[in-house]
Amino acid sequence: MSRKAVIGSLIAIFIAVFAYYSFMQIQPPEIENEPDWMVLQDAIDQAAIDNRLILVDIFEVGCQWCRKMNREVYPSPTIRSILDREFHPVKVNGNSDNRIAFLGEEITEQDFAAKMGVTAYPFTVVLDSNGNVIDRRRGYMDTQGLSRFLRNALEKNSASASL
Repeated sequence: MSRKAVIGSLIAIFIAVFAYYSFMQIQPPEIENEPDWMVLQDAIDQAAIDNRLILVDIFEVGCQWCRKMNREVYPSPTIRSILDREFHPVKVNGNSDNRIAFLGEEITEQDFAAKMGVTAYPFTVVLDSNGNVIDRRRGYMDTQGLSRFLRNALEKNSASASL
């Protein structure tokens, strides 16, 4: 075998091993205590039955603040207890062309984000069982901020229900 072939083979093996380990680092680790994310239409249907609200986390792939909320805020015991008791959580990729059902029509996730008024990511929306917006917030929220946001949405919903 010629010297060039051996060197070329070694370089190819090095690149393959390097690429493999690089891609292994990119894969996100599984998040412990992550909410049981639902499909939007399933959440609306379920909310009509059990009278819960719907939390929609509209995110963008590559958004560092979206990932931070995913890793640190949603799995926290405080947020999980509120979500498990009072909400149906939904995730929507605000830049995706995947189609979702919302209020009887099929639209892309990107169109849904536009309907909700998304101007930056992450964007959090609380809907009632009819798909009406109760509250919305743009940007990152820590555990305390999201907890306060969710409790305010619950209060707004109960105030509007008693009218």
